[in-house]
Amino acid sequence: MAHCRIIDVHNHPNWLGYNLDALVANMDQMGIEKTWLLSWDMPAAEAEITIGHFKNMDPRGLCAPLWLVVEGLQRHPDRFIGGWAPDPRDRHARAKLEAAVNLQGIRVCGELKVRMMYDNPDAIALYRHCAKLGLPVLFHLECPAYLQGRFDGNLKGWPEWYGGSMSVVETMCRLCPDTTFIGHAPGFWREISGDAASAQENYPSGPVEPGGALIDVLRAHGNLYCDLSGWSGCNALKRDPDHARRFVTEFQDRVLFGRDQFDRRLMDVLESLRLGKRVMDKALRGNAEKLLAEPAAR
Repeated sequence: MAHCRIIDVHNHPNWLGYNLDALVANMDQMGIEKTWLLSWDMPAAEAEITIGHFKNMDPRGLCAPLWLVVEGLQRHPDRFIGGWAPDPRDRHARAKLEAAVNLQGIRVCGELKVRMMYDNPDAIALYRHCAKLGLPVLFHLECPAYLQGRFDGNLKGWPEWYGGSMSVVETMCRLCPDTTFIGHAPGFWREISGDAASAQENYPSGPVEPGGALIDVLRAHGNLYCDLSGWSGCNALKRDPDHARRFVTEFQDRVLFGRDQFDRRLMDVLESLRLGKRVMDKALRGNAEKLLAEPAAR
């Protein structure tokens, strides 16, 4: 099937060995017209949990700070759409984000990936300001129930977690009805299945069970969208193709193609679902265009 020119809503500057020019070359190979070039901004103590954060990203800074995104926008202005999520715990987060919109042309608040509950008052204030600025909020959710056990009896343990549970996402959507949220990562996609609470791995396998919290929240809140990037999105579709076809069809106006990588595994999975050109075009481009149709408020 011939596809429209694709928009990738999730990648990072100087990530996994791909510098900005290599990323653009890879986009050309994959038929991707534009990429949302996202930051990942977090305190040093949180970034230092795992060595992977350092070997996979630019060594000149922690993770993917705003200046790296700006560097990408300046180098390839026609290929990248800039995203930056300041830490909501910074008392000046809203003012800084507004300045980034006005000065650097930032159009997405993302990727939000910090060690906090995403429905705390500071975060809610930031999301509501994003609605005023015309920015969707793309967040990384990774806090499965089994994780709590890794703290018990281990004073040295400090495993990664980000955001909280799907109940937190529901609160975000309910308290910020004018804000568009885009969910991503293992803690988001494992909740497609009703047995997520008992699953003991980040990427559960097997048929999707009824009663998934993700589906409930999507049905209740039209301001929640789905970022298919990373293995988490692929796994959620690949583990149960029949369910995946129904899921993408039902939420065809709110699923977004993203990679967070440089391969075509998500495209392979989507093509295997035989979704039809209209649905595929929405996922590959149309829904992303819709979210950024209006220029950010100045």
